[in-house]
Amino acid sequence: MHDRILVTGGAGFVAPACVSHSRNAIRVQPSSRSITSTARGSELNLDRLRACGVSFVHGDIRCPEDLFSAAAPDLIVECSAEPSAQAGYGASPRYLMNSNLVGCFNCLELARGTKADFVFISTSRVYPYRLLNRLAFIEEQTRYRLDSNQSIRGASRHGVSEAFPLEGARSLYGMTKLASELMVEEYADAYGFRFLIDRSGLITGPRQMAKADQGVLALWMAAHYFRRPIQYIGFGGEGKQVRDFLHIDDFCDLLLEQIGNFDQYDGQTFNVGGGVAGSLSLLECMLLCEEITGNSISISKSPEDRSADVRIYITDCSKLFGVSGWRPKRDAKATLADIHDWLRAEESALKAIFAAV
Repeated sequence: MHDRILVTGGAGFVAPACVSHSRNAIRVQPSSRSITSTARGSELNLDRLRACGVSFVHGDIRCPEDLFSAAAPDLIVECSAEPSAQAGYGASPRYLMNSNLVGCFNCLELARGTKADFVFISTSRVYPYRLLNRLAFIEEQTRYRLDSNQSIRGASRHGVSEAFPLEGARSLYGMTKLASELMVEEYADAYGFRFLIDRSGLITGPRQMAKADQGVLALWMAAHYFRRPIQYIGFGGEGKQVRDFLHIDDFCDLLLEQIGNFDQYDGQTFNVGGGVAGSLSLLECMLLCEEITGNSISISKSPEDRSADVRIYITDCSKLFGVSGWRPKRDAKATLADIHDWLRAEESALKAIFAAV
């Protein structure tokens, strides 16, 4: 087991969940350093860390001195990122590059010195969006469905595997994550530490401070709960585009399994998601939100596609399942119900936060 664990992105969504989920299973460094967050609702996630006995120290992964002033970790879990696939379009990508590329580089420099094991949380957005939008699909009443016959390597009715081609543009955000993956692999090979990479799809659940370009399930549940209008964006504005999702607790279960059996996963990259069984269209998400909340809201249509957007993405986890007994446990209704229960429990604090979306 690891004695000193550094989890970056501590004021975000994934990192606090992983730390609080694992506090009884692994020993956590008392003063983990993490990128300072100005995200909406970040103070609520910091309260969550304090409540479970974890001390949070503000730092910035873009600043090496913030990282290197902490006690030397023997495991680094790199969760920090600007996570929006729309980041940099219509504005300077400087913040995106500094946060995602420079931040990862600084974390790797720390791992170089301490020989820490390294877990990098990457993204499904490393796969080129134009190629994804060439996947054969069937339009059904409530969604697009992948056709059984696919001509592109690494694609099937089960989704997209790690064999899917990487040539082509993928979004500025996806580029920073793929470039970081390459840095992780090169550093580990050059300086002799263990690593693993998880290419995650849509991770969601309670305490996700969602907005229009990230965290779609939490965003739609919040819109229904607080009775606020929302919009179908792109692909004709019909809400049939599809993503698979993974409940944050399922992801944390996997991360603990991987950390506890590091040799089994060392040096490998895995697609991580909910697969076909854990997939939803926006329209299907809306119907479930209506069922859970009892509320109907105004939904407008914006048919034009956003930059680098994808019609349908489903994770093929066959490689992961081949080495692990882990499987997702929470379905769409349970996941959305968990988000609903969180909104209800913290309604007074969250109402203003989601009003700003």
